[in-house]
Amino acid sequence: MTDTAATATTPGPAPLGERFACAGGWCTATVVDARPETATSRTLVLDVPGWPGHRAGQHVDLRLTAADGYTASRAYSVSAPTDPGAPGRVEVTVQRVTGGEVSPYLVDDLPLGAGIEVRGPVGGWFVWEPGTAGGAPVLLLAGGSGVAPLVAMVRARRAAGDRTPFRVLYSVRMPTDALFLDELTAPLLDGVDTEVWFTRAAPPDAPRAPARIGLRDLARHGWPADVAPVCYVCGPTGFVEAMTRMLLVLGHDPRSVRAERFGPSTD
Repeated sequence: MTDTAATATTPGPAPLGERFACAGGWCTATVVDARPETATSRTLVLDVPGWPGHRAGQHVDLRLTAADGYTASRAYSVSAPTDPGAPGRVEVTVQRVTGGEVSPYLVDDLPLGAGIEVRGPVGGWFVWEPGTAGGAPVLLLAGGSGVAPLVAMVRARRAAGDRTPFRVLYSVRMPTDALFLDELTAPLLDGVDTEVWFTRAAPPDAPRAPARIGLRDLARHGWPADVAPVCYVCGPTGFVEAMTRMLLVLGHDPRSVRAERFGPSTD
């Protein structure tokens, strides 16, 4: 984007929305819809020409390029499976990171109709489709915004009319941070059991005080190891490492545990 703000003094850096413009090299997508999920998160719906489709659990890279050639890219999990009626649509849910470079712009400023570069889909291990592992039960363990790829799996199950038993254990700091909570706890999700743990502040009607998921919680609400579930764990690195250790202590086969982690980072 051409700089039209030349002055006799050295200007400070332009706002991100002015600094970045979509450049060539990756596939160029268009923002066709956007909706807030919480006060600090937003789902972007992108139209990607020629998109090959994606599987629940995969992620994409989004890249912004400045007029001076500076680029910033971040990886975001897709939060909805491929829609057969709109195969070129990709949904990503972005959580604003305080002090971040990319996420505040994507959450607060990226307008409808804007172009953004997309690369993907990425990942083939951390995915779920009907028939995965012979239709074994599924355990989804989410920490914070790590729930995004897991809700894509829940949505894929529902879209396919699949009856695979799902259990979702979701750890989040407080109710205002929870993503997709109404959807995950809806009574229409037959065969999907969801338990939510608030770690810093819980609502007045919560069945327990704020606390992290512990070994007893996982043993009580997760699948027992002898039913051989497929376990997906996604969240911050510390959460993923703690949950993975607990699963192994409870006797789960390491080959059945699939993990995705993020942070710490500037965005």
